[in-house]
Amino acid sequence: MLNLDDTYLADEHRQFREQLNRFIAREVVPRAPEWEAAGILPPELYRQMGELGFLGLAIPAEYGGTELDARGTVVFGEEIGRSSFGGFAASVADHADMAAPVIVRAGTPTQKQRYLPDIASGQRVLGFAVTEPGGGSDLTRMKTTAVRKGDHWILNGQKTFITNALSANIFITIARTDPQAKGGNGFTIFIIEKGGQGFTTGKKFDKTGWCASDMSELFFEDFAVPAENMLGEEGKGFYMLMQGLERERMSMCAQCIGMAERALTITLEHAKSRAAYGRTLWDLQAIRHELATYAAEVSAAKLMLYHAAAKKDRGESVRLEASMMKAQIPQLLKRLADACVQIHGASGYMRGTEIERIFRDARPFSLGGGAAAVMLDEVAKLL
Repeated sequence: MLNLDDTYLADEHRQFREQLNRFIAREVVPRAPEWEAAGILPPELYRQMGELGFLGLAIPAEYGGTELDARGTVVFGEEIGRSSFGGFAASVADHADMAAPVIVRAGTPTQKQRYLPDIASGQRVLGFAVTEPGGGSDLTRMKTTAVRKGDHWILNGQKTFITNALSANIFITIARTDPQAKGGNGFTIFIIEKGGQGFTTGKKFDKTGWCASDMSELFFEDFAVPAENMLGEEGKGFYMLMQGLERERMSMCAQCIGMAERALTITLEHAKSRAAYGRTLWDLQAIRHELATYAAEVSAAKLMLYHAAAKKDRGESVRLEASMMKAQIPQLLKRLADACVQIHGASGYMRGTEIERIFRDARPFSLGGGAAAVMLDEVAKLL
């Protein structure tokens, strides 16, 4: 596949990739089938990754992080996606590259000192609790409320489809604090620690893909959150979340690129070795051209991703690029995964094969972080 490392990355990015790639090959790929069967990642995995500096890419060094930039996000996403275990990728990305940056951006020095070292080291697992049953991509429809009473906020409501719902110790969540406010106003973000009266989780969802990632509901019933756990400015939470969407979308697209490149690699190997009609599948022009077309499409998407990351690292907005990529790259991965299963034939549809898992795990990427249709509307508005 297209190698852009020498053009876009610095030595620290390349070293980070090599270290993460070796760790995934040694510690993740052999064990991930067990995690898929259990439906959850083990706590020791986070601690292992934390000790090696893989979970602190968004966290400043003073709090134990590695403080990598947007290109670091791309490298991280690509390599966890290349593992071909989408559930593993979803859970660790949610912890390290989606929820943690909210505390980095908006936290007080006290909050950062209290939470970030444990997040970077993997001692505590982080979840991002935003989605609600009636909300989906329209975050302004959130109904969870928080009312200030003395030195606490009292939360009532429900979150759903929450990655790491059962494994996380800490959640970043958002609630409506001004019922009269319109649009994106009147929402506030909180850091919530699991446990305590009024906090419960639902049953683990039985998903089609991303099987190693636990997902469930969170319920708040007169749940008291200390006032010092309010994150950022009261009533401005919606806009604080919006500030992180570029990074979140680039992270998800990077995971798609890593998974797409892995799908192409194993399908090329299969096509060149699979006997058919006295030749191999690779000798059939239709197969060669289909794989060549997808290789070109993935490379073009990868080039746009690296361009956006480099632009972001220069301090420029990549809202348009991130929305375009999020609308298109997950869709490309779905088409590619389907084509690769077809080339593998019946064996590609059997549980336990890598391409079958990629086929399953490709699907959620066009749902989370902004559905494809929502992203196209976003692109249209920016045009």
